[in-house]
Amino acid sequence: MVNDHLITTQKTKQYIGRFAPSPSGPLHFGSLVAALASYLDARANNGQWLLRIEDLDPPREPVGAADNIIHQLESLGLLWDGEVLFQSKRIEAYYSALTELATEGLCFRCFCSRQDVRATKNKYNGKCRANGLSARDLQYPINEYPGTSIRIRTDSKTVSFEDTILGSFRSQLSESGGDFVIRRKDGMVAYQLAVVIDDAWQGVTNVVRGVDLLSSTPKQRYLQTVLGLAQPTYTHTPIVTDTNGTKLSKQTFASAIDPAEAFPLLFRALTMLGQSPPKQRVFSRSPRSLLRWAIDHWELQSVPKLAKIAVDSA
Repeated sequence: MVNDHLITTQKTKQYIGRFAPSPSGPLHFGSLVAALASYLDARANNGQWLLRIEDLDPPREPVGAADNIIHQLESLGLLWDGEVLFQSKRIEAYYSALTELATEGLCFRCFCSRQDVRATKNKYNGKCRANGLSARDLQYPINEYPGTSIRIRTDSKTVSFEDTILGSFRSQLSESGGDFVIRRKDGMVAYQLAVVIDDAWQGVTNVVRGVDLLSSTPKQRYLQTVLGLAQPTYTHTPIVTDTNGTKLSKQTFASAIDPAEAFPLLFRALTMLGQSPPKQRVFSRSPRSLLRWAIDHWELQSVPKLAKIAVDSA
């Protein structure tokens, strides 16, 4: 069954891409590389490029972070189509999906802690499967079941998909983590479910993102299958690391993008994506001119087939 809350009414086959940062801090250079790849692939295919703010973790979201991200993208010339979608406004749709999964008998309450799962080498052992979960259970406040998450059953399902850059992938969910969380212990819907619901609702056809999210793709494809949702094409690009091989991230306090340095940042990001822009003086240091060139000359297959690229290696 496909719930009306889950899908967009848009029936077009037009390319629709998206960039979906979490507002846990400002964009850094690694974020820019991911955003630029997504943006260029959409624009080069005459497609739409959407912006979604994945603000489902309030304790980790500094005040003003979402507005800062929006301003950074505008300053870089990475302009999106339509309104910005905030996941915090979509809770009803996520719970509608949870209700559907519960009705189908596909999920259950779990009392296991992260420490419990780590003890089994980060592979869930099915300890709480017998708990079950009904649609009626979801009507109770979170404090009726303190300290419980909700997991979806994966059984021995195998998920296969083709990555545009990296090729074929095949994952048996029971061996790569097992039943996974779709609602956290704090009552908030988990990343995997929210992303799937929003991609379907927005009509996303192509997901271009960092390879650090490659392990999430089988879970998301599985959710799309059980919910009867369309499955986008996936492309995973290298993540950017420092010279020690550590991923640039907000958690490691990577430096925020300086809008005043838009041109050199975009030029550098293009080279890290395997593109070959002419010498900088050709563009008179104009970000707009550089982006126009990049759209016209975008070569997805030139993106390095690597998991990581160090900042100074391009």
